[in-house]
Amino acid sequence: MKIEFPKLNLHIHSNYSDGRNSIGLIVMTALKTDLDYICITDHFTDSWKADHIPNLNNLDKIKRYLEELTEFKEFLVKENKKLTLFKGIEIDLSSSEKFIINNISPNKFDFILFEYLESFEGIAFLRKILNYWKKKNYNDFPLIGLAHFDPSFFITRGLDTLLAFLKQYDLIIEFNSSYPQFYSSKYEVFFRKLKESSIKVSIGCDSHHLSTLKDIEGPYAMIEFYNLEENFKSLIESLVFKKSLYLKK
Repeated sequence: MKIEFPKLNLHIHSNYSDGRNSIGLIVMTALKTDLDYICITDHFTDSWKADHIPNLNNLDKIKRYLEELTEFKEFLVKENKKLTLFKGIEIDLSSSEKFIINNISPNKFDFILFEYLESFEGIAFLRKILNYWKKKNYNDFPLIGLAHFDPSFFITRGLDTLLAFLKQYDLIIEFNSSYPQFYSSKYEVFFRKLKESSIKVSIGCDSHHLSTLKDIEGPYAMIEFYNLEENFKSLIESLVFKKSLYLKK
C-alpha cells in the first residue's frame, strides 16, 4: 500500500462465543504483533445458529463480556501501549427484532458488526433496528459495519438502493480475510461505487485462532487495488476519534 496506514483487525472472536482463546490471551498475543487496533466481536444470535455455536445470548453474559473487555482496554491505556482494543459484537441479522432490542445497548460498544445482509428485507430490518436505537438518543453511538459482506445479492439489481442505505447510516463495509471471494475483481463495479460514495471500509480477519490475528495482507492489497485508500483513511479517522473520546473519560 502506497500510504502507510495503521494495522488493524476489527473482527476477532474469543471463547465467549466460538473463538478458541480468552480475551486476555488475544490481547497479550496481539501486543507481540505490530497491530495498532483490534476489536473483539463475539457472536450474538437467537437464530438457528444459536443451536450450533456458543454466543452472547443473555444480559448477564454480555455484562461479563463487556466488563472483561473494559478491563483490558483500560490496561492498555494505563500501560501506554500502542495497541488499542475496541469493544465489539457481531449480530446475526437472522435474529429476532425483540431479541436484539431487549439485549443490545449500542452505546456500550465501540463497534457493532451485522452479518448476513442479503436482501431488501434485510435492509428494511436493519433500518428498523438502527432507527430505534437513534430515537433512543444514545450518546457515544458505535461505529456500525457489515461483516464479510457478499455483494452478489445486490450486484445485479438494487445496488443503488444498497448504496443509499450505506450512505444514510454511515455503514462500514468489511474486507474480511476469511472470505476473500467477497472482494473478488468480479465485484469491481460495487467497489467503484463505494469509492464514489465515500463509504468507509474496514479490515477484519474473523479470527477464531491466534494464528490469524494478523492475517491482513490480502485485505490491505485489495483496498489498494480498488483505490479505496481514502475510504479506509476515513475509517481510521473515526477510530482515532473514538479512542480520543475514551481517553477523555
